[in-house]
Amino acid sequence: MTSDSGAVPFDLLEPRARPFFDRWGPGLVTYLPARPAGAGGPPHGGAWLQVGADGRVRAFAGKVELGQGVGTALTLLVAEELRVPIASVDVILGDTDTTPWDMGTFGSRSIADAGAHLRAVAAAALTLLRARAAERLRVEPGRIQIEAGRASAGTGATASSVGFAELVSDLTRIEPVPSGVALSDPARWTAAGHPAASRDGPKIVTGALAYASDLRLEGMWEGAVLFPPVYRSTLTSLETRAAEAIPGVTVVREGNFVGVAARDRSTALEARALLRAEWEVPEVPGEDGVVEYLRAHPTAADDHWDLDRVSTGDPEAARRTAALTHAATYTTAYIAHVPLETHAAVANWTGDRVTVWLGSQTPFRARAAVARALGIPPEQVRIVVPPTGGGFGGKHAEELAAGAARLARASGHPVRVTLSREEEFTQTYLRPMAVVDLRSAVDREGRLAAWECINWNAGASALRPPYRIDHQRVENRPTLSPLRQGSYRALAATANNFARESHLDELARLAGVDPVEFRRRHLDDPRLIAVLDAVIERAGWTARPSRRGPRTVPATGRGIAIGVEKGGRVATYAELRVGASRTVELRRIITAYECGAIVHPRQLTAQVEGGTIMALGGALWEAIHFDRGRILNGRLSAYRVPRFLDIPPIEVLLLDRPDLPSAGGGETPLIAVAPAIANAIDDATGVRIRQLPMLPGGRLPTGPGSADFSAPKN
Repeated sequence: MTSDSGAVPFDLLEPRARPFFDRWGPGLVTYLPARPAGAGGPPHGGAWLQVGADGRVRAFAGKVELGQGVGTALTLLVAEELRVPIASVDVILGDTDTTPWDMGTFGSRSIADAGAHLRAVAAAALTLLRARAAERLRVEPGRIQIEAGRASAGTGATASSVGFAELVSDLTRIEPVPSGVALSDPARWTAAGHPAASRDGPKIVTGALAYASDLRLEGMWEGAVLFPPVYRSTLTSLETRAAEAIPGVTVVREGNFVGVAARDRSTALEARALLRAEWEVPEVPGEDGVVEYLRAHPTAADDHWDLDRVSTGDPEAARRTAALTHAATYTTAYIAHVPLETHAAVANWTGDRVTVWLGSQTPFRARAAVARALGIPPEQVRIVVPPTGGGFGGKHAEELAAGAARLARASGHPVRVTLSREEEFTQTYLRPMAVVDLRSAVDREGRLAAWECINWNAGASALRPPYRIDHQRVENRPTLSPLRQGSYRALAATANNFARESHLDELARLAGVDPVEFRRRHLDDPRLIAVLDAVIERAGWTARPSRRGPRTVPATGRGIAIGVEKGGRVATYAELRVGASRTVELRRIITAYECGAIVHPRQLTAQVEGGTIMALGGALWEAIHFDRGRILNGRLSAYRVPRFLDIPPIEVLLLDRPDLPSAGGGETPLIAVAPAIANAIDDATGVRIRQLPMLPGGRLPTGPGSADFSAPKN
């Protein structure tokens, strides 16, 4: 099959694109192909779009829906560029058979990448439809008006029009997006940028939306995986006879993978309990020795981080001549993702091809991993990502998909594997622990003169300060971790921002300067200044020198923090009261956020609110406790997450910048919450908390300085 009018032959598309016309009938397809790194193409995959003869517009992207509302936001962008009703747009995501390749849904890149790509394919389709309508209506293309999926020319009695469906009814045509395709002006958006209902909202609130863990296939069996007791353990022996004696049980061992499949989950769990395994367990420290362990076990830095090492000027010389110097270390704990839906995968073989329905942020990486594990070509693997009940960076792992596929192949049945809540805590990866060493100096004019920062283990995101500092050195030092660790929402940016913004307040206090004024005098970024101004105006911030020395409690305090990450700018204000028994009552949180042109304001507000609540957990209570690699609090009864009664009034201020490209909103709003609270605690009590969580036992910790927490005397 070839295309019309000299367009690119259909066969030049990769095989996944070919079902367009077979599956959905005639129409016009536009595409933006992915290209190898460095070739000038989209960095996270391409995009495809079909205007169908059935009146539907189908947009295809490799991103996935994890509850963040990206499907609705992308729908708004397609409807805007193509000038069709929102209800006529279907967005198909995360299916390796029908969507273009994509690196994954992470890093707040869905709007920046898939959104930009889908705008381009929709705009290209609009140009082609305009030209075709002009030919049909016998007018110049410039005289064609397009609204609600119809092209019209003329006015009054001479008006004539034709619908998109009619224009493409005889087409099986595919066209690439030309360079320099004209996009709509975000300042004039009528669909995007305005409040819109979630496309899955009614199904979510009524419980009708089907997730991976809800999937039922005819003849489906249940699987269970035998997990090692400690990360990096090696299986040395396995006795399976007792488990295999249960009728209908299949046991699979391939390398370090051991799993069972049975007709029902209780039988699978019974069989797994009868397996007798011996493991070689690595020697790793408990919590008491983890900081020393991280410092003593550096590994090679990741080459892809351009901020692993940044050095300007001479910080050591600047410190020697400074008016004041300061040094401190800040730590953040390992914490769990705690998604509402635990990891789940369903695998089904048809001939030599397997389909895996998987809650995943990286379906194409999962396809490659399953193919490697099973020793088959990637073309024989299809990954489908149904609606997924939360990821937060925690659903990048592919082992469960490969395990389900192995069990399905061995048993001859579709197999579902779902992690228990305890397995979700103990067998998936965690947010890395961070140790951040900071040294700084202020000169005689009250300016930041030197800045030296080393992050051990957590990563380089937001490592470089957004402030004007002539002499600085920042460094990311990856280390060997005693626990399995990986991606997390806002990942290293949370740790680096907590350390930096806490340290800035400490410097302001030492210099006797208002913390807002201290920040402002070192800022050159007008976008960051704008969010800072917005939040302090709403908070009613009155400038005063930072208070020094311990204070009696009960007392109230206020704190501010700012940050730059993933293309967004954020400022957060926290107001709280510290009680006589060291309890902390959050009274108010205000966040101002700017991420370029706002696509879906209602969902963006929800993202900021949800991110704030999630950040409260890591700031105040959440921590994984462990001993020699074994997690000790792997259940919700022992792991403290935010509760309804913990949540203070949260106010969100969105700064719309239609003149700037749209960035994501899923991560950046988290990074200023913890330091704003730490600064407010210090303002109230004069006690500086330099570790997260700040309330590990529900109260401010005792120890050095604990005598400062005393009720005022009469």
